[in-house]
Amino acid sequence: MQKSASTLLRHQIRTFQASRNTTYRSFSTSNDNSSLSGRRVFSSVPPVVAVYNDEEAFEEDVKVAFQQQQQQQAAAAGVKKKSSKSVPHSNSCAPVVLHQPNDIQKVTRRSTQLLPDGKKKHNVNVAIVNQETKELTSPSYILFAGDTNIPVTSVLKIVTPGDDVPSGTWPLFRLLDENGKFRDSSTDGYNPPKTKHVPNMPPTTASHSMIPSTTKHDLNDLRTILKAQCPFQSKEIEQSGLLHPSPHPFPDTSSTNTLLRAHVHMIRLRQMDNILQNAQRQGRISFYMTCRGEESTHIGSASALQSQDTIFAQYREQGTLMWRGFSLDQFTDQCFSNDADLGKGRQMPVHYGCRALNFHTISSPLGTQLPQAVGAAYKLKMDNDTLPCEDKKSIAIAYFGDGCGSTTDFHSAMNFAATLSVPIIFFCRNNGYAISTPVQDQYAGDGIVSRGPAYGMASIRVDGNDIFAVHAAVREARAYALHHSAPVLIEAMTYRQGHHSTSDDSSRYRDTKELQSISDTADPLKRLSAFLEEHGWMDDASAAAIRNEERKAVLTSMESAEKRGKPKLTTLFEDVYYDKPGHLIQQERQLMEHIKKYPNQY
Repeated sequence: MQKSASTLLRHQIRTFQASRNTTYRSFSTSNDNSSLSGRRVFSSVPPVVAVYNDEEAFEEDVKVAFQQQQQQQAAAAGVKKKSSKSVPHSNSCAPVVLHQPNDIQKVTRRSTQLLPDGKKKHNVNVAIVNQETKELTSPSYILFAGDTNIPVTSVLKIVTPGDDVPSGTWPLFRLLDENGKFRDSSTDGYNPPKTKHVPNMPPTTASHSMIPSTTKHDLNDLRTILKAQCPFQSKEIEQSGLLHPSPHPFPDTSSTNTLLRAHVHMIRLRQMDNILQNAQRQGRISFYMTCRGEESTHIGSASALQSQDTIFAQYREQGTLMWRGFSLDQFTDQCFSNDADLGKGRQMPVHYGCRALNFHTISSPLGTQLPQAVGAAYKLKMDNDTLPCEDKKSIAIAYFGDGCGSTTDFHSAMNFAATLSVPIIFFCRNNGYAISTPVQDQYAGDGIVSRGPAYGMASIRVDGNDIFAVHAAVREARAYALHHSAPVLIEAMTYRQGHHSTSDDSSRYRDTKELQSISDTADPLKRLSAFLEEHGWMDDASAAAIRNEERKAVLTSMESAEKRGKPKLTTLFEDVYYDKPGHLIQQERQLMEHIKKYPNQY
């Protein structure tokens, strides 16, 4: 009896998968996005996997794929036939392999979109695990919070006011996949025009043994290895500040290794967040906000800035301040509002500020920092015009969340920045939720980045969980802002793994399975750790030792901060006016008289 199309194609898929340990065999799609190209190709990159929610959709596309294969064989023999339908696929240049749902393990959420004609569009997962190799694949599309699949591009491109905006959903720039490997363009869901694909080299072609390292953890050697392995990304690898040593040792690590410092800081942030959040639960501090899951947006962006650049943060960017040298003692002193707190106890916890590090003090109201940052950028613009040395020129950067994009301050700041042509970066952390409001209820358009061209502003969307991509995007945005004296909008797609604050319980508005899925597959610290492990720079024991060391350091700083006294009451009336006005003198006198009258109450 003749085998069905489904059986034959399944047999071919199994044959393809059986050879995955040597080379990947798959079908390659044509450039016109219309159908399978009719040729088998041998590729050193894993195929893009189309995942289906139901058996019926899978069976239908199996039949079509088999029909096209038969037509391709006939065409090769000189007989031309036409196909009535093309197999849906997610990329115009990447290999496509059909899988049944049981062939892979879904590790992130999947969505189904109902099309106008009543048919279903089955969206692709953020990341999938191959059941045979147990490895994460390189995705063409990414699904963050919300229901929109975002095409991935490995080409860094800031869309300027003179460029055509991308058609459809804005692509997301990424360099490092979840498996800890740099990607090439073969699995991109979006390729800019005139992109020339250069595939990554197999490990046997560009291995570590071919390039002997003279020093352990040498960044110069690592760059050489990476450029040999990933020729498509050789320019980005060479330009990445994370892959170049610092000219001077960092005070907090006593090392010049920028990449390992970034890794340590991400671990330090995790440990500090865990301990201080627990301290709030114990009643030792009044409030706290964690940044778990967003660390790459902090360290990646801060490492691409210069020390003279002015930072306006929202309230979840403690990593940018840490990178600039804010110590654990200073963080804990602020959270405990003691006499060593730079703010003298007059701010809520996590409302940091440091003039010496060009970090403006955080304020609670949402969005107020945006127009303030534009004003600072206008002053920097005037200062830059008088500076002959490019290295001394500076920009402003304003961080904000997706919810802040709904404020009037956002519109005012964007419009002022564009019309005044000031050197500023607007850095949006789109983490999926504005407290309890998901992005589906926050906006109907394509995120935040799509608003940039309407203001006449250069814009780019980046994978906020990829520290290398964030660093590259901010580096190029800074260069653009200085060269053109113009603003740049960056939307970093990430995910808030923690509660909004200690006043929030996120389990009331989002599924814990969603959180666990993202934590398992799209965690920024795990991705950087995978990269370091891939190149023999880190193992489980080393990472555990760093976590233990940083945990002890945070506990030591917290215990010290807790023992310190509170600021003097007189500081309540200082630092606002150079000469204390009469009404403040009167209020201070009334407060002291009140305390003297009721000494047992204070």
